[in-house]
Amino acid sequence: MSCHPFSERVKRCAGLMKTAGLDVLLLAKPANMAYLTGDGRLCAYAMITNEGKVALGVPSTDVEDVKRLACFDHIAGFEDEVGMIHSIAHHFNHFGIQEGSLGLEYTFLTHSLMAMLTHPHGKPAKVVAKDCTPILSELRIAKEEGEIERIRAAAHVAVSGMTAAVKALKPGLTESQVAAAAEYAMRHTGADEFWRTYVCSGPRTNIAHGLPTQRRIEAGDLVMIDIHPIVNGYSADICRTVCVGRPAAEQQAAYNLYLQAQQSTIAHVRTGVGMVELDEILHGIIRDGGHGDHLFGPTIHGVGIEFEEAPLPPGHAFFHGEKAPPPLMTNAVIAVGNCGLYTGPWGVRVEDTVVVKPEGPQILTDFVRQLEL
Repeated sequence: MSCHPFSERVKRCAGLMKTAGLDVLLLAKPANMAYLTGDGRLCAYAMITNEGKVALGVPSTDVEDVKRLACFDHIAGFEDEVGMIHSIAHHFNHFGIQEGSLGLEYTFLTHSLMAMLTHPHGKPAKVVAKDCTPILSELRIAKEEGEIERIRAAAHVAVSGMTAAVKALKPGLTESQVAAAAEYAMRHTGADEFWRTYVCSGPRTNIAHGLPTQRRIEAGDLVMIDIHPIVNGYSADICRTVCVGRPAAEQQAAYNLYLQAQQSTIAHVRTGVGMVELDEILHGIIRDGGHGDHLFGPTIHGVGIEFEEAPLPPGHAFFHGEKAPPPLMTNAVIAVGNCGLYTGPWGVRVEDTVVVKPEGPQILTDFVRQLEL
């Protein structure tokens, strides 16, 4: 395979590592490995030096598959966890790194995985671990044109899933069956996989992100559908709320208010705008509409290899181990409408995936925004 654009990404990564004083990265998060090498899978790792050299460690069963998919300088296969630790030691020796700073993805690693990557039989004693999460986030915020095309393809698949889910809605159907209709359509339209599908109905629409259950939809219910297909390694994010029947006047009014807030926020998306500024536009319209106490959490997040990634609003970023985001860059991709208006008995939400451009927003998930079917 061609190693463009991965070689350029590794080069940029090496530059950021030198600025941050890191000698080597040891990555285990599939999204970060995929971004830098072309392949990301569990039970594997990538080692990146600040000279731009790349080593991969994967299960021995996967070596030939990874050779076909990934760009790297060295690869090692291992049989089990002990073999993985020994292969890490081998790559430290191969690169001549016996002291210095090692970047690890603190926000991804479990305690046990952290212990494995820093095991004394793998990591040299004089190599000190530090967090490299902000480096990987900075690398991935501004998308290349090829990445945007993949996200656009995922958005097309997301719209097909939403179309199928909304068409399937009727009293007696379970939330899980609605999710199945969406996922079946997305598989047929090109989805390789999904992040979690959210479908909630009736009083469960008051939940921030409701996983589908066996609850049967009733006539007059609001139904909130939030889907995130993965197509060729990239995601899109779309949410719609619809009513199975005629909505109550207060439901329609709340929906209209939320839609106005979401669309007004999207209209302000452009290069150089701040995430806080955008979040405040949405919150301000909801607040001015009398529902300031009914809006929960951050309403905007980045989209890319993962359906939720940097850039993130500052408070949200802090708890994800990220730095507060700079003004939005050209070709950042964000989802607007991450959290809804929750009244208690029910909630409403609309979310779209948007590309940031100097001249304004490009909306990728252009499915009808209408409460009443």
